[in-house]
Amino acid sequence: MARVLVVGAGLTGGACAALLRGAALGSVTVWDKARGAGGRMSTSRSERDAACTADLGAQYVTLETERAGPRRSFYEELLSHGILEPLTVPVEGMVVKEGSCNYMAPQGISSVVKYYLKQSAGADVIYEQHVTRISLRDGKWEVSRKMGPPEQFDIVILTMPVPQILQLQGDLLSKSPEVGPSVVVHTTVTFGSEHLDADPAEVQRLILHHLERLMPSLPKPASVKCQKWRYSQVTKAVLNCPGHMILHTQPLLICGGDGFTHSNFDGCIDSAMSLAEAVKSHL
Repeated sequence: MARVLVVGAGLTGGACAALLRGAALGSVTVWDKARGAGGRMSTSRSERDAACTADLGAQYVTLETERAGPRRSFYEELLSHGILEPLTVPVEGMVVKEGSCNYMAPQGISSVVKYYLKQSAGADVIYEQHVTRISLRDGKWEVSRKMGPPEQFDIVILTMPVPQILQLQGDLLSKSPEVGPSVVVHTTVTFGSEHLDADPAEVQRLILHHLERLMPSLPKPASVKCQKWRYSQVTKAVLNCPGHMILHTQPLLICGGDGFTHSNFDGCIDSAMSLAEAVKSHL
């Protein structure tokens, strides 16, 4: 019998735990680093009056009837138990689409998550369990947390936001390709002009040295490519040639580009329109 851990007591984690009920599992455990259920569907309650609530994440949910498919039964279940009710009050700026229905949770949006956790039929839900590391140990996942000893599970389901998953330590990283961010460093036009014919390796060294001074905590790059654009920026467009220049009329030879306007997207579009009009007028 498998022991399952669901990390995250938000909507995905709660619904997943509920859907696992009745499966041939030994036990289902739900851990969340927060003090209560909800995740990004959390509800804050006033210390003076528990009936006074505010939904901090989602305030309402929308059902697109034509695209509901199997999800329709989830809405129907929540509506039948009074967890959701039709949203009848106006919401400033809300986009209303034809064929869609909006619903709110009268007991707070976190009640949706709590409903699913309750429907998980005996799942052990524990809060303030911040998972930090996942490691393989004898064919099982050993899950470490900030508070408490590590525990082993046969199956681990991660439902927290992807950035938090990427922060986990242990063997999880070795199972995923190490794809870090790409950093592009642009030099100034002046720098490019001064080093246009210099050794690319020396120019690369200068750029990386300056980058390290600007961002000393930036990790060492796995690979570096130094790209030289000899004609990267137009500093002064050709005079008296708005958008194009005709080099020969019969047959027509015409040139254009941002060198005849200005060096950006709009400049290229302006030149393209100018070229098209010039060609049409020549026909």
